[in-house]
Amino acid sequence: MSTYFAEQERQKRIALLVILGLGSLMLWHTPFGALLLYPFTILTTWFHEMGHGLAVIAMGERFDHLLIYPDGSGVAVSEVSPDRNVVQDAIIAAGGPIGPALAGAALIASSRSLRGTRIALAVLGAALLVSAAIWVRSLTGMVVLPLVGIAILAIARRANADQQRFAIQLLGVQACISVWSQTGYLFTEGGTIGGLPQISDTGAIAQALFLPYWFWGIVLSIANIALLWWSFRYAFRR
Repeated sequence: MSTYFAEQERQKRIALLVILGLGSLMLWHTPFGALLLYPFTILTTWFHEMGHGLAVIAMGERFDHLLIYPDGSGVAVSEVSPDRNVVQDAIIAAGGPIGPALAGAALIASSRSLRGTRIALAVLGAALLVSAAIWVRSLTGMVVLPLVGIAILAIARRANADQQRFAIQLLGVQACISVWSQTGYLFTEGGTIGGLPQISDTGAIAQALFLPYWFWGIVLSIANIALLWWSFRYAFRR
């Protein structure tokens, strides 16, 4: 009987997280929702741009600084060598769309144990504070990211076990779905960031490799969904 009720609780938690995730995607596209979810918007931008930045570092290049604008857009500014190859360019471009899903899946997976949950909350909170001090060079990022980091560290220290698990799972879901927070982002060739025209990540991958940008949008969407599915399966497995 206890196993039955435990399974019911797992199903309810998964359903709640899915509903909150889908609900936030819809809210993001309304004026009130965008205001309500503003801290999450800045956080998802941080996940995205840090994905680019860490990919730059992994490719042996220099990640210089990160800008996050009041409208929630952002850019990772890097110094790359002229002799880099197209594969490196593609990986750096893909770091933004896939990086948040990798981080989100890791956060959700960590909730399988209470110890893992607390470590993940502490690491995420500390990462926000450290990255704001080292790389962030815009007022919005320097104000919002430390506040979010402090809030996450407070949850890690003061919240009860169930609240901690729910918090890390919700943060993980938001990271995984953040790539769809902007309508059609993966399926555009470019846009405007900070008032300047920019090629999209999928557009940059298409330029570096082959096949059109929309193909890479589909590939990245499938990869993000697969990571979210795997993390749920791992975290809630008996």
